[in-house]
Amino acid sequence: MPFRIDGALYPDEPVPETLRTPADRVDFLVRLCAAWDFGRLPDAETASEVRRPEWRDAVDAARFLTSPAYHLLRRWHALPPCPYLGQRLPYISGDPNLEHV
Repeated sequence: MPFRIDGALYPDEPVPETLRTPADRVDFLVRLCAAWDFGRLPDAETASEVRRPEWRDAVDAARFLTSPAYHLLRRWHALPPCPYLGQRLPYISGDPNLEHV
């Protein structure tokens, strides 16, 4: 793997040296998106890595439908949209700038 795997994404188990299997990649993506959704942005190297075509199948398989970050990854990989099942906050839903976020 040409990028450094962020150890903070693995508080519950040892940080993998590489992401060999599709399941390893899906697990990494779910951890990455969960952290991202809570405001912990990926570094530029990681963001560039998960945008590579080799990640497309793992992104499609992850199906983390409650995650806004996951839906962004789907868009980056030109995957068909999936329904967003996350929370819709009423105090921002009428904000005209929301479509630009």
